[in-house]
Amino acid sequence: MDITWQDPDTGALGYAVIDTLVRGTASGGLRMRKGCTLEEVRGLAQGMTRKEAIHLREGRHYVPVGGAKGGIDFDPRAPGAKDVLERFLVDINPIMHAYWALGEDLGVRQDDIDEILARRELGSGLSAVNKLVADPAAVEARATKAFSAIVDGVAQDELVGGLGVATSVIAALHDAGRHPRESTAVIQGFGSMGGATARHLAEAGLRIVGIADADGFVSNPAGLDVEALLATRDQFGGIDREALRPEDQVGDRDDWLAADADVLVPAAVSYSITPDNCDRIIASLIVEAANMPVLPAAEESLLARSVTVIPDFLANSATNAWWWWVTFGDVDGSWEDSRTIVTTTLRELTTEVLAVARDQGISPRAAAQAKADANLAALHAGDL
Repeated sequence: MDITWQDPDTGALGYAVIDTLVRGTASGGLRMRKGCTLEEVRGLAQGMTRKEAIHLREGRHYVPVGGAKGGIDFDPRAPGAKDVLERFLVDINPIMHAYWALGEDLGVRQDDIDEILARRELGSGLSAVNKLVADPAAVEARATKAFSAIVDGVAQDELVGGLGVATSVIAALHDAGRHPRESTAVIQGFGSMGGATARHLAEAGLRIVGIADADGFVSNPAGLDVEALLATRDQFGGIDREALRPEDQVGDRDDWLAADADVLVPAAVSYSITPDNCDRIIASLIVEAANMPVLPAAEESLLARSVTVIPDFLANSATNAWWWWVTFGDVDGSWEDSRTIVTTTLRELTTEVLAVARDQGISPRAAAQAKADANLAALHAGDL
């Protein structure tokens, strides 16, 4: 199902795509960026189908649903962006209630979604899941606990996605026989996903030697002070240059690609690694924290150079899965419970996919795709 919407006030176009329904429901975030297209949203919805299916796991209460995605072609920093978001949510609400469980994505904050839906009395982003839930009161209690938790100054729901990415990075390093404390990383993007990834990688001992935001590339071969940068970033993931130390360096925002690091984590926008720029990459491991950051032709070139690429629908799947683990009761909503299930699941998935890729002589993406396809077939067959 493809829906194209036009904002009556600004003329901005918005899109909602439901790629697959499982148990009559699909899940996927809503993004806002200037230049967003229907083709982009379709690709993201397909990725959500894979991101859901890869988490089918015996013994879990959460049984994956289908994939969906939304996108609005508008600059999220422009005046009136929240008003455009509100008009989109109001108009698309019947689809949300019937089929589409949505949350934040690039350029859209969960707090804004929640505030708009509550003020307009439109239910919640999870309204479509009500038909699958036996005890709504218990779900609400777990969700309240989960979404009100603050961990070292950052909301828990803004940490779990990056924790999953960091876990995938660490698992891939171990698979390659490398110790995290002897490794370096560069991250493109310092919003919810990039910031949380940086925090958890630094906790594991990696040196974060570079972070790119919209205004440039901040680097330090000896390692950046991630916590200081997190404490001063703005709502769009912008780094406060006044918080930098004298030894920190500032360069052009595209410098992250060629940075001297073991690990590259694209955590900002889609299509950031292309056939035209992939030859600049020095890193031997790329872990996709953003959705669709590596174009297929670029990935082919990288694989030919023995660069490992962990696909987005595995590496950045923890936020989506965590919503459902909370909703269906696989976790109680606490940070301790959430951290355990995220790290255990993402470590096992990454290790399994890399082992299959090595044994079968295929890429990690192909191995992850095969697992998602098999799980999706089981979901459609009712073999759960």
